[in-house]
Amino acid sequence: MHDIRAIRENPAAFDAALSRRGDAPLSEELLALDEARRAKIQAAETAQAEANKAAKEVGAAKGRGDEAEFERLRALVAEKKQQIAALNEEAKAQDAALTARLAEIPNLPADDVPDGADEDDNVEINRWGTPRDIDGALEHYDIPAVKGGMDFETAAKISGARFVLLSGAVARVNRALSQFMLDVHTTDNGLTEINTPVLVRDDAMYGTDKLPKFAEDSYRTEEGMWLISTSEIPLTYIAAGEVLDEADLPRRYTAHSLCFRSEAGSAGRDTAGMLRQHQFEKVEMVSVTHPDESDAEQKRMLRCAEDILERLEIPYRTVVLCTGDMGFGARRTFDIEAWLPGQNTYREISSVSTTGDFQARRMNARFKPGEGGKPQFVHTLNGSGLAVGRCLIAVLENGQQPDGSVTLPAALHPYLGGKTAISADGSLV
Repeated sequence: MHDIRAIRENPAAFDAALSRRGDAPLSEELLALDEARRAKIQAAETAQAEANKAAKEVGAAKGRGDEAEFERLRALVAEKKQQIAALNEEAKAQDAALTARLAEIPNLPADDVPDGADEDDNVEINRWGTPRDIDGALEHYDIPAVKGGMDFETAAKISGARFVLLSGAVARVNRALSQFMLDVHTTDNGLTEINTPVLVRDDAMYGTDKLPKFAEDSYRTEEGMWLISTSEIPLTYIAAGEVLDEADLPRRYTAHSLCFRSEAGSAGRDTAGMLRQHQFEKVEMVSVTHPDESDAEQKRMLRCAEDILERLEIPYRTVVLCTGDMGFGARRTFDIEAWLPGQNTYREISSVSTTGDFQARRMNARFKPGEGGKPQFVHTLNGSGLAVGRCLIAVLENGQQPDGSVTLPAALHPYLGGKTAISADGSLV
């Protein structure tokens, strides 16, 4: 959510920042809505002052026996009350119209975000690891060790397309990955583990900028609850309506959850395998910070996510998204892309974003400065740490061997009872 006062003070800067995202100037439209709202408020205040003045004079007219003036003033007070009520309703409607319009406008990019139209204009800032030279590399679902433990046909019978049944060794490696990620984030990175609901209310979706923009990409129950697309939603909304002590910042959370996306705009994309599913698992990171610390916090979160891949021995590259490829609520986003030998390319496995105070304004999340003064909006950040299913794909494809087996990274061995590989027949060995 944008601050209308900031737009009022510098409309040219607002339009210039929006134009970097490819959007048309909007300050004139927004300021017209704002002016109409303020005019109604001013008219209501003027009418209230007139009513107050007339109310004071009613008693005086009665006291001096001026019955005609008494009746005139009493009628005037009643008229003003009706006028005030109507003006307040109109002001409320104007305010709702302005708020709804502001809610549709994406966040403004940070000054250091590169300009660009799409993913081709993203800028690589880091690369780690050297991809193995795998002759005839297979995609995850074709690796002999994996085939028996990854069943798309039965899942389709149960639920339709873009679902999978994992079993045996593959299911255990999937579980080990999420446990490994949570242990690293809680023990080494200082995040607090939260077990969140996967059903949330409208307010939580709106407060974390998922409504109204992403309603089509989300699943809603008949009772009106929403299945989360990421545990960023409940984790971030913990701070909604709160006034936190500055000394309590930052608040750092992590959660492993099921996530649900309709993938409404992805028809025909990544239909094979489990790269793009309606139901998937993710370990999420969320930070609620002081505005002065949010840029440093984003870099810290990025390193937390990159470190997971390094421990799993998966080559990756990190890019900063250009203005044309950033998400709706992001002020700046770093994407981490893991090397997938089966596709002979890097694919996104984590996005780490700062939203500034964009979400905080929507959900009224503030902190009380230690030195006193008015409460200020916090900054919120989120990042995958990591997408479990995509990490499973990366582990399987990077560990594939000529005999059809899969060698597993050492970091997972303690979570697999000391087993180090999946044999070609699908057994942990």
